[in-house]
Amino acid sequence: MIDLHMHTIFSDGVLIPSELARRAEHKGLAAIAITDHGDSSNIDFILPRIVDVAEELNNVLAIQVIPGIEITHVHPSLIAGVVIQARSLGARIVVVHGETLAEPVAPGTNRAAIDAGVDILAHPGLITEDEVMAAKKNNVLLEISARAGHSLANGHVAALAKKHGAGMVINTDTHAPSDLIDHETARRIVRGAGLSDADFEAMQKNAAAFLQ
Repeated sequence: MIDLHMHTIFSDGVLIPSELARRAEHKGLAAIAITDHGDSSNIDFILPRIVDVAEELNNVLAIQVIPGIEITHVHPSLIAGVVIQARSLGARIVVVHGETLAEPVAPGTNRAAIDAGVDILAHPGLITEDEVMAAKKNNVLLEISARAGHSLANGHVAALAKKHGAGMVINTDTHAPSDLIDHETARRIVRGAGLSDADFEAMQKNAAAFLQ
């Protein structure tokens, strides 16, 4: 299991990066990305620390830790600039907090993230067919979420992604130890979204492309 969407105390998670990585390793995960919530106010603080601790942990743990960011509730007109800033600070994975049904994310966020060429559009809610086609064109992965609330639109996202051939990943959006899942649970969540075991394996292959 590779999980590319997790949070620590650098945003609204409850664990420091070292404990999150160890707990994920114990759960049997092969790799994680630390993607704390960020905007232009804090990514210059968060990302250098995540980059440094990821390098440190990768020298001593079996699990691989990838430094990233989840650009969150940023106005659509500002997303492209924050993406550029995040990559310049060492983010190897850039996630954008999509238009989930569970929060009042600004309309237009999904399209702005896709047009900016982010790596993953997290929990994109009632994403449109045009946006899904654009995601395929721009190689933006669409997230199937294990997190309550965000997962409400999983079936919708999965159906449109399959229809148009867009890439997908399965992530937990972990904030606490209880959010971590193993390989089998992830597979079942994918099946619950109306997808197949082959789709799950394709998602893991998509995630593995970010590993060193």
